[in-house]
Amino acid sequence: MKFCSRCGSEHMVWRTPEGDTRPRHVCDSCGEIFYQNPNIVAGSIPVWGEQVLLCKRAIEPRFGYWTLPAGFMENAETTAEAAARETLEEACARVDVGELYAVFNLPQINQVYMMFLADLPVLDFAPGSESLECRLYHEHEIPWSELAFPTITHTLKFFFEDRRQGRFRLHFGDIIRENGEAVLLERRTPVAEGAS
Repeated sequence: MKFCSRCGSEHMVWRTPEGDTRPRHVCDSCGEIFYQNPNIVAGSIPVWGEQVLLCKRAIEPRFGYWTLPAGFMENAETTAEAAARETLEEACARVDVGELYAVFNLPQINQVYMMFLADLPVLDFAPGSESLECRLYHEHEIPWSELAFPTITHTLKFFFEDRRQGRFRLHFGDIIRENGEAVLLERRTPVAEGAS
C-alpha cells in the first residue's frame, strides 16, 4: 500500500498496531489502520435429476477448465444469495438454493469457499459472460482431470459419495498446498438425523 485512502498521505508503514497481534498497513500521518480479510467465494451444485451442471471457464485463472458456478461474494448479500447470483451470471440458470454443503478454508490464498446444494427448477441454462460452455454431467461423465480447482473436485466427490449413501452432510476442511499439491485436511461433521 503506497497511499492512505483516508488522508492521501504517502507515509504508509507495515507494523503491528498497539493492542493488535498482526502487522497491518498503517498511515503514519492520520493513524488509519487498514485490515485485509479473506474473500468469501460462494457457489452452488446445480442438480437436474441425476446430473450436475458445470461451466467451462472463459476467464483466468484456469481458462478452459470446468467448474461449478461460484464467485466472490458481494457486499449487501447473503452467502446463499451470492451462490444464486453467481449461478445466474455464469450459467444463466436460476436455482433453488438449499443447504450449505461444503466449507473449505484456503489460507494460503486468503479465501473461504462456501458451496450450497441447489436444484434447477427448469431446464434453462446457457453460458454467461464468464463461461465458454455449460453442460449437465452424470457422475461417470465428469471430466475429473479438467476441473479447475481442488475445491470443485472435493465438492463433487463428496456430493456423489453422499448421494450414493442416500444422505448429505456438511463437509468442512482446510485445503493446504504441500509440495505443489493441494491437500484436503477434512474436519468431520456429524450427520444430521433424518438428513436426506
